[in-house]
Amino acid sequence: MSNLPRLPRSAAVLAWCLGILVAGGCRASKESEQARIVTVDVAPVLLSQIQRTVVSDGLLYPARQAALVPKISAPVKKVHVERGAHVKAGQLLVELENRDLLATAAESRAAFDLAEATYETTSKAAVPQEVQKAELDVQTAREALDAQQAIYTSRQSLFKEGAIAQKEVNDAQVSLTQARSQYELARKHLEDLQGFAREQELKAAAAQRDAAKGRYDAAQAQLAYSMITSPIDGVVTDRPLYAGETAPAGNPVITVMDTSRVIARVHVSQTEARELTVGNDANLIGGDNVPVPGKVVQISPALDATNTTVEVWVQADNREEKLKPGTSLSVEMIAKTIPSALVIPRTAVLTSASGATYAMVIDPDNKPHLRKIAVGLREKAKVQVTDGLESGQRVATTGAFELFKLDPDVLGKTKVQIAPAKEEEEPEES
Repeated sequence: MSNLPRLPRSAAVLAWCLGILVAGGCRASKESEQARIVTVDVAPVLLSQIQRTVVSDGLLYPARQAALVPKISAPVKKVHVERGAHVKAGQLLVELENRDLLATAAESRAAFDLAEATYETTSKAAVPQEVQKAELDVQTAREALDAQQAIYTSRQSLFKEGAIAQKEVNDAQVSLTQARSQYELARKHLEDLQGFAREQELKAAAAQRDAAKGRYDAAQAQLAYSMITSPIDGVVTDRPLYAGETAPAGNPVITVMDTSRVIARVHVSQTEARELTVGNDANLIGGDNVPVPGKVVQISPALDATNTTVEVWVQADNREEKLKPGTSLSVEMIAKTIPSALVIPRTAVLTSASGATYAMVIDPDNKPHLRKIAVGLREKAKVQVTDGLESGQRVATTGAFELFKLDPDVLGKTKVQIAPAKEEEEPEES
């Protein structure tokens, strides 16, 4: 028998367990030293177009709308169009009762014609009686002047012959001077009378004619107000009245919308508004998810007082009338376009707790490398990379975050397995 002391049975069991644990730990250490394999999807870094879009919900309005309110109060006589009818500018839409207006217009027309005839007659009329008397006075004064001139001339001749005294010549000269003064006064009176009387008479006739013309024009305007025409090309969207009904004051009798173009009114933040300019391309996306191209046509210079946003108008062609005013829809406005930018899928961008951005680059040996990147424009599915990557590199997408969580030492010993490309399911044959 051996002289070695025998171990108690409990100690032997403990030694056996410790041996098992040591052996297991060695195996785990060897396994950790082996490279880990993580399955990921990859995508290439591409040169592609990317756009900065501003997205907001909006409401559609017609490009133009005319809610026609009558300028006179009268019952509806006849409505010439129905709701949904396409009309042209100047087309008669509604007639109001106007028999009284027709009579007033006819009466005012007759009064105007009479006043105009009176003016024409006055402008060609004979000289008034007072002017005729003044003309006779001028003629008499002229005859007296001629007679005194003859007497004065005769006495001068007689005085030279010594037949009369100087006094008689002087008396004749005084009489001649008086006759000349009388003639000048009569002539001046006639000229003044002719100018003033003629002018006043013509002014009075012209004033009567113009007043009659004004009353006639006013009657014609009232009559025209009873014929309601469309000011625009468009579609009749509302006609609330029927023959015999009278519109309440201030209420339209018919509404016309120009729906060949529509305007989506949206509200964006001040920051987004600064990125937009008039003329930017845009898309209107309704319930059918089919984008309709449009353009930014107006950016409000002031903030909306209720929510401190900026109102932006986007106009789109709607000649096929697919878009209906009053519809809510999504509006995408393209603020900036870069035609050739380095882009990666949005799922490839990894963000740390501090906000730094990274991408997991997969080298040709399928080893992952964490790269810090700078990003620019972002779209729904892709992101612009301005620094940190090169065209042609591969980045991990699905599964990238699992690699991102690994310690750097572990990541360096990790290899990736590229997931097979997903095939699109073919439609089942019916």
